[in-house]
Amino acid sequence: MANKIYWSCENVEMPPLDYILVERWIMAVAADYGKTCGELGYLFCDDEKIIAANREFLNHDYYTDIITFDYSKGKKISGDMIISLETVRSNADLFRQPYECELLRVIIHGVLHLCGINDKGEGEREIMEQCEDKALRLYNELSDE
Repeated sequence: MANKIYWSCENVEMPPLDYILVERWIMAVAADYGKTCGELGYLFCDDEKIIAANREFLNHDYYTDIITFDYSKGKKISGDMIISLETVRSNADLFRQPYECELLRVIIHGVLHLCGINDKGEGEREIMEQCEDKALRLYNELSDE
């Protein structure tokens, strides 16, 4: 099925977001990069679930806020994203950001990866942050409509 975004949670409660607005935003951001949305799955979880996934699938032994699995083909983005709400909250405190803003940043971070934006190489982190900031401005514009 095309244009379907799935939301689920494990060991945490679903975050209180306007999911209709968030889905419109995700599709608008993808369109900004010349992409359309296929199936996107989001799993909100705790730190223990994300470190287990990090170890199992990526052989990484550390906590993270998001893991993105990319199944995109051509211009249609598809993937699964696992988001630790505990790490998102810790990062929100660390960066002195409202929790919802940090959560939205992480949600769109996964989409930006699916659109081809990377953050591991030289100078890529700054580019990713600029793309996240641009996407968050778009979210604010959409929420004001």
